[in-house]
Amino acid sequence: MEILPPPLHSHLGFGSLLLQNARHRTDSLASAAPAFFASPFAEVKSLTSLKMIHAQMIKLPEKHKCEEGLVLQYMNFGDDESAAKLILLGDLRTSQLRSFLEFNADRAISLRLLEVFRDFHRKGIVFGCRVFATVLITCTSVLDSLLGAEVHACLMKSGHMVDMSVQRTLLLFYGRCWAIDSANRLFDDLPVKDDPARNEIINLNLKNERWWESLELFRDMQFLSARANNTTIAAIIQACGKLEALREGKQIHGHILRHLFQFNLIIYNALINMYTKNGELDLAQRIFDSMENRNLTSWNCIISANALLGHFDNAWDHLLNMECYNIKPDVITWNGLLSGLTVNGLYASVLSIFRRMQTEGVRPNSSSTTPALQSVIELGLLNHGKEIHGYVIRHGLDCDVYVGTSLVDLYVKNDCLPMARAVFNSIRRRNIFTWNCLLSGYLLKGLFEEGKSLLNQMVNAGMRPDLVTWNSLLSGYFKWGHTEKALSVMQKIKRSGLIPNVVSWTALISGCSQKGNHTKALGYFREMQQKGTKPNAATVSSLLRSCGGLSLLQKGKEIHCLSIKNGMIQDDFVATATVDMYSKSGSLNCASKVFRMIEKKPLAAWNCMIMGFATYGRGKDAISLFQELCTKGINPDSITFTALLSACKNSGLVTDGWNFFDNMSKDYQLAPTVEHYCCMVDLLGRAGYLDEAWDFIQSMPLNPDATIWGSLLCSSRIHKNVEYAEMAAKHLFEIEPHNSANYILLMNLYAMYNRWKDVDKVKDLMNRIGIRHGQAWSWISIDHHLHYFSADENVHPEAGEIYFELYQLISEIRKLGYVPDTDCVYHKIDDKAEKEKLLLSHSEKLAITYGLMKTKSKAPIRVMKNSRVCSDCHNAAKYISIARNREIFIKDGVKFHHFRKGQCSCNDRW
Repeated sequence: MEILPPPLHSHLGFGSLLLQNARHRTDSLASAAPAFFASPFAEVKSLTSLKMIHAQMIKLPEKHKCEEGLVLQYMNFGDDESAAKLILLGDLRTSQLRSFLEFNADRAISLRLLEVFRDFHRKGIVFGCRVFATVLITCTSVLDSLLGAEVHACLMKSGHMVDMSVQRTLLLFYGRCWAIDSANRLFDDLPVKDDPARNEIINLNLKNERWWESLELFRDMQFLSARANNTTIAAIIQACGKLEALREGKQIHGHILRHLFQFNLIIYNALINMYTKNGELDLAQRIFDSMENRNLTSWNCIISANALLGHFDNAWDHLLNMECYNIKPDVITWNGLLSGLTVNGLYASVLSIFRRMQTEGVRPNSSSTTPALQSVIELGLLNHGKEIHGYVIRHGLDCDVYVGTSLVDLYVKNDCLPMARAVFNSIRRRNIFTWNCLLSGYLLKGLFEEGKSLLNQMVNAGMRPDLVTWNSLLSGYFKWGHTEKALSVMQKIKRSGLIPNVVSWTALISGCSQKGNHTKALGYFREMQQKGTKPNAATVSSLLRSCGGLSLLQKGKEIHCLSIKNGMIQDDFVATATVDMYSKSGSLNCASKVFRMIEKKPLAAWNCMIMGFATYGRGKDAISLFQELCTKGINPDSITFTALLSACKNSGLVTDGWNFFDNMSKDYQLAPTVEHYCCMVDLLGRAGYLDEAWDFIQSMPLNPDATIWGSLLCSSRIHKNVEYAEMAAKHLFEIEPHNSANYILLMNLYAMYNRWKDVDKVKDLMNRIGIRHGQAWSWISIDHHLHYFSADENVHPEAGEIYFELYQLISEIRKLGYVPDTDCVYHKIDDKAEKEKLLLSHSEKLAITYGLMKTKSKAPIRVMKNSRVCSDCHNAAKYISIARNREIFIKDGVKFHHFRKGQCSCNDRW
């Protein structure tokens, strides 16, 4: 048969190894045994007297009633052989033997019994079915898989396989000592299957979590009119709960009603549990109300059901009503409330109930402590967590692996890695979750050497890394910029035989998106879809960030549709990312519509919308939205004021900007950060108040950083103030000497005044330091493909056609009044025509022209640029919007420019 393992040693070679460490006597056996075991032997003083009593009992007609006691007495006097022979050759029934072996904890009698059986078998003694069943039960109790398989072979040779008791015992043996598949194959090969065998195989599959296989076997029983016992029915109902198989559960419920099964408490409680797991609280309550007699388990089931499904008032009412029925709540009752509150995210209530149960005189156990620890983690209450840790130590709960893991998680998430490691070291039996918890703490802090050491310890301890382990490595490497190492981890996942899940792919996509590698992020998403992995809310949020980073409006719309289709748009992070994506992709109206559709707007969504108005130069709208936020009772944060001040600077609202800057500390108790000071310097400088901007910098309580001096330099270039520009540049060259943008801004300002010697000095300085001129790029999306343009290189394959079309376009807008602004040419060239020719190569003009060539409809032209748009391109875009009657969006390094009918949304303030 297929279930047999490879042949073993001949003559049942289970030898003396079975007897190693077998002679450990337990003095507590006699005192711990049931009373009926020892009553006939109260006066037995020696082994001799015991054998005399045994001889007398053999003559009695009801000798089997005392055989359990005889076995125990022989064991107490150290005569394992007599005890084993009595079990093997006596009249103990199978059910009695199974109970006896479960009670006898020291394995000595079981091992001796197998040795006696071997001796008898070698002598050629022929056994009946009862003896073989006894040996199989013994093999099952000591988990001796090889010997049991040899006994199976003997049964086949002797023809005893037809015995129903032997068949059931074999099923139990294979189910516990071998794989459940072996038990299932044995069951399939049985010529005749009685009801107890069918019940046995169903319960074995249930214990091995083969839920669907168990349901199939139960269905077969009904087709064959076989009868399931109450234990099997209760277990199969629980399986329907675990599978959330409501239809099948209702069918079994109906089957019970039709066939008039006796409803015992176990079945009632299983039905309540099954309907709860399927979200049918009304049906669970109806089952509970129909019960004539309820035990503590029944009350615990209905209380847990109400708590898990969020009906806490009902759960509390049930708990109070228990006392009317003279049933006192126990720790399981309270744990049901704690679990329900935790699942529903009511963490403060968890801690309240945790304290309440102690005042009621119920001592929390490990199942109570774990939800409490999870709650203090979510609420960030480290001190409360330490108090619970103290309780855990005082009451000996630190031995529980789940409590220990929660403590490790507590200290990891509160940046207390030394404490987390100390708790980890104190846990004797660690599971994979414990290892992963501490490992993620090291990796997310960038402590990769400690993480690698821990991973090696984990492998040496026999713990195989799972997907959570690898995903922690992925997230850690990406967070700290180790992209290549992260990608190698992804390859290791595939080589290890594991299949990357949504967390793995999201780590890749999110890591690329955070580092600005948006094209790669979208590429990984395509690969993820090809592998059949469905995205989650975190994936979608990262994808929307990438679409916004590249201003890919159409792709962003597709991701938005995906979030709606999969019910993710209600997620705060997804909704906020959607608003941000539309704002950054040139569709402020869509951003506003999505924002208004969010029912409970998080502060992040308000901030994104205010920043959207700021980027588009709509300062008044940003201020109006801020006022609306305040009327809703929402407290703004520092990011809100950064967005608000940005709106003021982009719209030239100097007075409003000053008021908001002053009020953020006076009215909202928010200390200004360097970002807020930078906005104020930019606000004053762009408005032409360079002296005020300089004085403001000198009076700052913070040390000015590169952003502060960079704002002053930009403003100085706009207003052509060389003095302030040189002072700002001097500081910038010290703070960030390798940033080419600062050198270029200063050179452009010198070029405006034809100070070419100073331009050459800056160029020489750049050459000495080894700084390369930063390349200006523009790009446009046509039919889901990005097309890049640069003034320095003819990288586009259709460059000839683009320039031909651009010449015609410039000729056309010249007739409308366009005059090239040659002041934007920062090269020492005297020929005006040559300067105008250089203006034609600006990347944004090439991108706009290509968009006009490739789009025949009236759709807006959307161009992205990695640096600030020059005044000549800005002016040309105005005229092009008139000549071709097209809306043009240009997103530069600072803001959005929306050109329509010769006007720009920035009001020429950028």
